This record gives sequence, C-alpha cells and structure tokens, in this order.
Amino acid sequence: TYDQFIGLKSRQLKDRKLWIAQYIDEEASNSIISSLLYLQSESDKEDIKLYLNIPGANLRPALAIYDALSELKADGCKISTTNIALCAGMGALIAGAGTKGMRYSLPNARYLLQKTGMDGVFQGQATDIALEVRNIKKWNEKINLEISKVTGQSTERINEDLKRDFYLSSEEAVRYGLIDEVLLPMPNKRQPPSEVVDLGSFQSGDEQKYQGENPPPTEQEQQQQNPGMMKRNDDDEPPVGKA
Repeated sequence: TYDQFIGLKSRQLKDRKLWIAQYIDEEASNSIISSLLYLQSESDKEDIKLYLNIPGANLRPALAIYDALSELKADGCKISTTNIALCAGMGALIAGAGTKGMRYSLPNARYLLQKTGMDGVFQGQATDIALEVRNIKKWNEKINLEISKVTGQSTERINEDLKRDFYLSSEEAVRYGLIDEVLLPMPNKRQPPSEVVDLGSFQSGDEQKYQGENPPPTEQEQQQQNPGMMKRNDDDEPPVGKA
C-alpha cells in the first residue's frame, strides 16, 4: 500500500507534525512556510505541532515564519511548539509564537535571546554602512516589541535583558513567559499496597503446594517409614542393606 512507502517527513505531515531542526535561511524558510500552507489547506481548524531545534536564524526568513504562524493563529488554527534542544536568536521567538497554553519544552532544552545583527557581510561607503546600522537598530526595536508581546514582559526589561546574550533554561523560560509548560516524564504507576492483587489460579493436574505447606520428609523420617530401604554410602560402592 501507499503507507508502506511513504517517507518519514510526509508521514509526519500527514499527522500534522513539522520538524524544524536546522539553521533558518531563505531556503529553509520557504520549505517551512510551504509546509504550513499545505497543512492549512488540508484543515484550518486542526492543530499543527512544531518540534524545534533551531541553532540560529537569519532575521528576514525567520520573521517570514513568525508572520506565517501569526496568520495561521488569526485564522483559528492552533499551533503547538515544543523545544527539544535549543532555540537560539529568532528561533526563541518562533518557539514563543505558538498558541498560548500550547508552548512546551523538554526539561533539558535551552533558549537564547539576543539582538539581531547583519545577515551577512556588508560593504560599502561609510554613509551606506551607517544606514544599514540604523536599519538593524530599528529591527532590533521591532523584535523586542514582538518578544514583549509573546512573553508579557515590558519592553524596558527586554531591552535590558538583551544587552548581552540572554540564556534561559526551560523552567526559566516558563517564568519569563516565553513558553507555558515543561514536559516531564510521567511517574511509573504502581499498585497501591492496600489493594489486593489477584494472581489468578494455577493450571495443574496435581494439587498446588506452596512453600511452607507439607515440607518434604527428612532422611530419618524416610528410614522410619521404610526400615528396609537401601542406602548408598558412596557413589562407587554397591548398595548396603541396613537391618
């Protein structure tokens, strides 16, 4: 059948699951957005689950993904995000762009919030470089405003925190408002000691004897029951009869 030959990525898309585990550039952004649009065309009401491991991202491609997620949420589609390892830079903003209450993280995952920089090397006249620097500062203010919307923190605190690289553990990300919950393994379910466990019945032709019931007779008792029994003194000697 078709399901036997379907690829892993196609199978996950069929289950409305999308893995983003790479540096986000223009090519990656195009592939991710096309997958999101495909899932929306299949159903704009069912949830979409994103699993993230983003070591970094270029500014504009990552913003395109962020805008696509915002558009999907505006259309009524719920987005679940789960950080499985690291979400750095714009990846942290994408992790926080999921639907409130559906932003998760594994216990040992981390987040890195930082100011954005130039996507590549910029060369030119001093005036052109100054214009590019002014543009980067403007985009940093824009990104800080979006982080403030996602986390609920004030822009003043965001500006202060992002003066240097700002690392967050999964628990710290919850307290900061970037995500909602840390996924922890469920404890093993054990039988309460007060409850009696029914082990069923033994299936045997003979009556079942438990340890402690009718212990086997001792050697002396066997001799008393059979006074004429034969005893072997040594494995190599013939049996000797006892009177």
